Amino acid sequence: MFEGLKDKVVIITGATSGIGYASAKKFAELGAKIFITGRNEEVLKKLNDELNTETESGFLSGDLSDRKFREKLIDSAINKFSRLDILVNSAGIIGSGSIENTPMEEYDRMMDINLRSIFHLIQISIPFLEKTEGNIVNVSSITGIRAFPGVISYCISKAGLDQLTRSAALELAPKKIRVNAINPGVVETMLHKNSGMDNAKYDQFKEHSKTTHPIGRIGNPAEVAELIVFLASENASWITGVTYSIDGGRQLTCAR
Repeated sequence: MFEGLKDKVVIITGATSGIGYASAKKFAELGAKIFITGRNEEVLKKLNDELNTETESGFLSGDLSDRKFREKLIDSAINKFSRLDILVNSAGIIGSGSIENTPMEEYDRMMDINLRSIFHLIQISIPFLEKTEGNIVNVSSITGIRAFPGVISYCISKAGLDQLTRSAALELAPKKIRVNAINPGVVETMLHKNSGMDNAKYDQFKEHSKTTHPIGRIGNPAEVAELIVFLASENASWITGVTYSIDGGRQLTCAR
């Protein structure tokens, strides 16, 4: 059992699907109070109703690339719960493109969501996390550790997030704020479909991924959520600055 999560207040970005959604359900199951965000208000409302059957929860829909929305998100969570214990940065986007053909607008969009928004959310959360000796869990990617062709902007954004995690952990340790990240391999989420991959190509990608992950399958959001919850719990009270792989052994292999 994960310790010390009952009645803790958790903000989770990217909660409308995949890892963020599964994390919200797991934290609620353990008695935490949840404040969720994402771009799909209808899905957020539905998830909020589900969470409210187990715990107190709230939500705010919007675009994390908007600085004012990020500030409103933190303010809204504090106004509802009067404290913040855990920030889970799960929102992220992916897009295809090489160093030769990636438009700078696409590069900027990737950095805005996957790195800049997280930097700012951490920054404006610090005064509240310091009061509770709270912690942060960032959802990075195996692409932060390994290079893959055709997704260069995504790789750069996640490598930056890994370094942000380590640097912030070092700087915030005197305030008793822990900062960690997870680096998933391929997980069954909406990430690739939201980037424009159609069903046929996604099914082909998943089938191919069975051969690139030594354990022989892709991951599911619930098992990734387990690691997030562990790192946020008191069970991990002496862990900070880690970028923790959860990828079926993918980072051990050659790119293919």
